Amino acid sequence: MSMPFYVSPEQLMKDRADFARKGIARGRSVVVLAYDQGIAFATHNPSRSLHKISEIYDRIAFAAVGKYNEFENLRVAGVRYADLRGYSYDRADVNARGLANAYAQTLGTVFTTESKPLEVELVVAEVGPSPAQDQIYRLSYDGSVADETGFVVMGGQAEQLGRDLGEAWHPGMTLPEVLRLAVSTLGGADARDAPEGEQAIPASQLEVAVLDRTRPRRAFRRLTGTVLSGLLEQKPEEAPHGP
Repeated sequence: MSMPFYVSPEQLMKDRADFARKGIARGRSVVVLAYDQGIAFATHNPSRSLHKISEIYDRIAFAAVGKYNEFENLRVAGVRYADLRGYSYDRADVNARGLANAYAQTLGTVFTTESKPLEVELVVAEVGPSPAQDQIYRLSYDGSVADETGFVVMGGQAEQLGRDLGEAWHPGMTLPEVLRLAVSTLGGADARDAPEGEQAIPASQLEVAVLDRTRPRRAFRRLTGTVLSGLLEQKPEEAPHGP
């Protein structure tokens, strides 16, 4: 007679958390940094079509690490949520906090009731009229939400890269400054693989976007090609002063 197999709830939750964390850590990191005129997002992503950083609504963006098909489904659901809320009520009623709460419910429900958790970590960010009104929310695989200030690192070597960013980031940095910081931080993990004297991650293999508070309605903008290269090569003394 075989004994029934029993796993304690504590062990089951721990196993699910370990499984999700390992899946997320296998992906390349995404960094999110506030700058004087908005919020910047960057990751090493050779694909031109499988985005890890996307627009959700007028002034809201989404960044993710983990399994692409899982976070892409969440992105699409977020766009539908925002569109429906904006259509039913008012565009001003669509905000990052509401979207983060909706994602938290979905992630938490899957984590506690399904056999496999979602192997994803998300950032939902909204650019405000001033830096003090910016919102950056980090969501974990289990539905927990953290209200972040200044910068976030997800996936890969997030803990180490987060420490590196914490030592270098400060409020009021310009866009070229935060982009150079983002790329040098991301490249730090890949520097040993880069040929000597070359940038660890060439601009052509970067996915970079911003929420630009100076744009009238749709704040999201992707930075590619010569625009991105120019920003990364811009020397500190070349950065424009003032608004």
